[in-house]
Amino acid sequence: MEIGIYTFADVAPGGSHGARLRDLIEEIELADRVGLDIFGVGEHHRPDYSVSAPAVALAAGAARTKKIRLTSAVTVLSSDDPVRVFQQFATLDGISSGRAEIMAGRGSFIESFPLFGYDLNDYDDLFAEKLDLLLKLRDEEKVSWSGTLRPALAGVTVYPRPEQKKFPIWIAVGGTPNSVVRAATLGLPMALAIIGGDPMRFAPYFELYRQAWEKAGRASEEVRLSLNMHGFVADTTEAAKDIFYEPHNGVMNRIGRERGWPPSGRAQFEAACGPDGHLIIGDPDRVADKIIALHRVFKQDRIMIQMAIGAMPHAQLMRAIELLGTKVAPRVKEALR
Repeated sequence: MEIGIYTFADVAPGGSHGARLRDLIEEIELADRVGLDIFGVGEHHRPDYSVSAPAVALAAGAARTKKIRLTSAVTVLSSDDPVRVFQQFATLDGISSGRAEIMAGRGSFIESFPLFGYDLNDYDDLFAEKLDLLLKLRDEEKVSWSGTLRPALAGVTVYPRPEQKKFPIWIAVGGTPNSVVRAATLGLPMALAIIGGDPMRFAPYFELYRQAWEKAGRASEEVRLSLNMHGFVADTTEAAKDIFYEPHNGVMNRIGRERGWPPSGRAQFEAACGPDGHLIIGDPDRVADKIIALHRVFKQDRIMIQMAIGAMPHAQLMRAIELLGTKVAPRVKEALR
C-alpha cells in the first residue's frame, strides 16, 4: 500500500504566504527523502491557505525530489479550464520524470466559482463537462470536443504531452454515491475523504465503487482506491494530541461557523482519536496500527494523511513527516505484505 501526505499549506492569520510556501517545499523534499510514496497539495483561494496554484508548488518540489509521486489534492476542476490543467500537469510530469498525478474534485469550498466567473447553479454540470474534456485531452492526441459551458475544440493537440503513457487522474469524493459510481463507471481511481464520524460507515462507498467497476466490465484487480484522512504522528501519543489539537480545532470550528456546524472541543477531539474515530493520531506504533486496521476493512491501495491543519509549527510537522516515513510506513508495509 502507498502511504503519503497531503496539505493545503495553511497560514496563520497575518502569517506570510511566501514563508509557508518555502516551508512546503522543504516538507515535500523531506517526504521524498524518508521514502513516502505520494505528496498532495490542495487548491484554495482564501487568506488562510497559501496554495492557489498546486502545479506550481508541486513543480518546485519536483525539482528537489527523485522518487515521490506528486499530486493535486484537489484540483477544483469545475472552476478551472481543463486545457490549462492538462498543460500544467503534463509540464509537471516532464519536470518530475513521470511522477505527476491529478486528483480532480468539485471542491468543498466555493470561493473559486465567483473568482473565475462561474455560476454555482452549474456546480454539477461544470464538473461533469470539464472532466469529460480533461479525459479526452489525456486519451487522444488530436481532440475535437463540444459542450454547453465551454467553447468547443476542433482538431487541436495540447502540448506538452505527459511522460507517463496513461497519465493518472483520480476522482476525489466526499461521500456522494453518484460521485462514487461516476468514478467507477469512467474507470478512474477514487480517493475518499473522511473528515468526520466513524470511518466504518464509509466502507459501503468502497463496496459500491467495486460493484460499479465490475458492472462496467472492468477487471477487479485494476481497482485503485485511496483513503484521505486527518492525522498526526509524534514521538508519543500525548505529544501528537497536544501538537495537533489547537491548530486542528481552530480550523474545524472556524469552518464550522461558516457552515453552521456545532462547535467542538477537547472531548470531541479525544473521541475522534479513539479506535472508532476519524483521526489517525499517536506515536508511530499507534498510527501504524490504525492504518493497518483501516486496511482490513477498506482494502485500499493508498492512504494519504493531512497533518498540517491550521498553523502547524514547521519543525513539528517535519518531525511528523520523518516519523511517518521512517517508522510508520515500514511497519505498515511489512504487515500488509
